[in-house]
Amino acid sequence: MTTVFTKGLRSVLDVVGDGLASLVFPAPCRICGTVLNTSNRLPVCRNCLDSFQPVPRPLCRTCGRPFHSAVTATEAGPLCHLCRRGIYAFDLARSFAVYNDAMVRAITVLKYEAVTPLGDWFAARLHDSVVLDTEFQAVDVVVPVPLDPSRLRQRGYNQAELVAQPLAKRLRVPLRAHLLMRTRPRPQRLKLTRRERWQTVRGAFVMAGGARVDKLRVLLVDDVFTTGATLDACARTLRRAGASKILGLTVARVVADWLSPGATREIL
Repeated sequence: MTTVFTKGLRSVLDVVGDGLASLVFPAPCRICGTVLNTSNRLPVCRNCLDSFQPVPRPLCRTCGRPFHSAVTATEAGPLCHLCRRGIYAFDLARSFAVYNDAMVRAITVLKYEAVTPLGDWFAARLHDSVVLDTEFQAVDVVVPVPLDPSRLRQRGYNQAELVAQPLAKRLRVPLRAHLLMRTRPRPQRLKLTRRERWQTVRGAFVMAGGARVDKLRVLLVDDVFTTGATLDACARTLRRAGASKILGLTVARVVADWLSPGATREIL
């Protein structure tokens, strides 16, 4: 009898809406476990959202890498040492927040639990950053960084697309989720050296069906910027396919000293 009553009550609550359901059947924050007491569809508490730290300024003009201090930025100029050497094939890259411990857990939730409202929330934050820079407003197409086919089949979705899709709607430009393809799977090991990260993705992306993006301004979207190797590899493929400008946006950016020693870092 209790089971029947519970099922009936849940059916009624489904009709009434998620807001009432959250009051009767409180759910935990997917990051810290605190019981949520709001009707927001986003399953993350306000404290965790507030713990996401914007990438500190000043930044490298090209890749968005934060300088350690304003003095360092003045001495080095507007470019970091990598961008002064012309390492990256993309024109510009920015991130919403630092990859701190709370963000690690948030990205894990996005990556393995397909929490669409979280992807939409991140897209809104990225959009808030985008509108501050006219270069990001002038894009023709949004492209999520792809997963390799085996991982996509296993997971059933691409976490980068969960952010790219609502972002494209906000920018009012088309989303091309299948424009790029990854042909080589990522290694099973989570921790790689900087050199291994670059070797893993170099030549790993191709244009689907030999597609062209002649004279298009492409916005690449991914979850985390660790070394920039993935965005660089995608950008090189897009550049060969005719893209006139390639911009990169990621939810998070790895910054030295912002992660605890035990935090998990996954390769891009």
